Amino acid sequence: MEIRFLRPEDDLSEVSSIYEKSWKYAYQGIIPQDYLDSIPEGRWAGSITKNGMHSLVMTDGGRMIGTTGYCRSRWEQYRDFGEIVSIYLLPEYIGKGYGTHLLNRCTEELNKLGFSRILLWVLEENTRARAFYERNGFLCSDDCRDDMIGGKELREVMYTKIIRG
Repeated sequence: MEIRFLRPEDDLSEVSSIYEKSWKYAYQGIIPQDYLDSIPEGRWAGSITKNGMHSLVMTDGGRMIGTTGYCRSRWEQYRDFGEIVSIYLLPEYIGKGYGTHLLNRCTEELNKLGFSRILLWVLEENTRARAFYERNGFLCSDDCRDDMIGGKELREVMYTKIIRG
């Protein structure tokens, strides 16, 4: 297993495929199934490298199996926070410890960028992800936001963590 920065020669559709497969697996029963079934191939390829986003990929035997995107917080009231925007694994790697390695590396990289406080948003109904973040030292804050995905109203809750350099 290797965790490395996304390279210019990497296939963004392969990275997007990790997002797509992870969404279809992790959000079953949370996001409407017809929406999940309609996610097109390459859906996220155009946004992986946009404005200020940093990306890491996790490989196993040369195959991309996970990815994370992070940046300075996109939320004005939290401008001094680093933000984990996404962390996704192929379904067959979920629940086997790979996510913890990817999350730890992401927090290290945010710390190198000068952030000692990190935030992330998670769907309130995603109890598996919430438990994962809590096991890894993130605390649920009082902040939440409403979202609409696939015609369903969903609530996202913010998690935060303070890290030391």
